[in-house]
Amino acid sequence: MGLFDALSRGLERSRETLNEVFYFGGEVSEEFWEDLEDTLVMDDMGAEIAMKLTDELREIAARKNLKTSRQLRCALAARLEDYFVPSSCDPISQTPSCVLFVGINGAGKTTTVGKIASKAVAAGKRTVIGSADTFRAAAIEQLDIWGERAGVPVVKRTRGADPASVCYDVLDEADRIAADLVLIDTAGRLHTSADLMRELAKVVNVTRKRAERMRAGPMAVHVVLVIDATTGQNGLAQASRFNDSLGLDGVIMTKLDGTAKGGIALAVASKLELPILAVGVGEQVDDLQTFDAGDFSRALVGTGEE
Repeated sequence: MGLFDALSRGLERSRETLNEVFYFGGEVSEEFWEDLEDTLVMDDMGAEIAMKLTDELREIAARKNLKTSRQLRCALAARLEDYFVPSSCDPISQTPSCVLFVGINGAGKTTTVGKIASKAVAAGKRTVIGSADTFRAAAIEQLDIWGERAGVPVVKRTRGADPASVCYDVLDEADRIAADLVLIDTAGRLHTSADLMRELAKVVNVTRKRAERMRAGPMAVHVVLVIDATTGQNGLAQASRFNDSLGLDGVIMTKLDGTAKGGIALAVASKLELPILAVGVGEQVDDLQTFDAGDFSRALVGTGEE
C-alpha cells in the first residue's frame, strides 16, 4: 500500500467531516464558507490557520471562477500543500548522522526508532541504536527486540543510569564500527516541566560534543520530535515547547491510522516552520513512511471523492 492509500485510510475521520461540507449542489453559498472554516478548526488546524485558509480559498475561487465541489477540493488540497515546510535535510537518509528522538510518553518514540532501524539496515546502512530512556525498563526491552530483528547493536546501561552517558557510549560504538546512522531513544518528557527539558538539553549537548570528535569527521546531530497525532492541538503546544528548548530539526507524526485528525500536522508545520519528516500510518515497519505534502493534502481533502 502506497503513502496516499495509507493516508486516505488513516485520515478518514477528517475527510468525512469535509465531505459533508463539500456535498452541495448549485452555487457556492455563504453557508459553505462558514461551514468550511468551522470544519477546518475541528480538524485541529486551529482557528487562525482555518480562517486564513478559508479566506485564501474564497479569493482563489472568485479569481478562477471555481464553483464545483471537485474544483474547490482540488484548490484546497493545492493550498494546503503550500503550507508545509520542505525539509532541507533528511537526517535519516542523508548519512552519516545521529538522530535524537524526543517527545512525551506514549508518543511512539521507541517503536519509531525500531522501525527506522529496520528500514535503514534494509537500505544497507550500518546502524546503531542507543537506549537513553533509562527510566522505563520496557523501552530497553522493546529496543532489544527491534535490534535483534534488524541485526542492529543496542547500546544501553542499567535502569536509572545517566541518559547522557548512554549517548556518549552509543557514539563510541558508532565510532568503532564506522556507523552511518545512530538512532537514540530518549525518555518521555513532559513539555510543561522546565527541569525535565533542561535535563534533555544536557543530553543533546553531550551528544553533539561527542559527535564532533568522530574519527571519520564530525557527525551531524539532529533532534526530531515524535508526536502522537491523536493529541490534537496539544501536539502543537508540545512541539512549541520542545522547539524552544532544543531547536528541533523536524517532526514525525505517529498514529495517523484512523482516529487522528490530520490538521495537527499542518498546524505544526505552518506555525513552527518545521518539516514533517515521516508519518506513521500503522503498526508494521512499512507503515512508517516518508512524508509527502501533496499526498497528505490530497488524502486529507479527498480530491478523488465527489
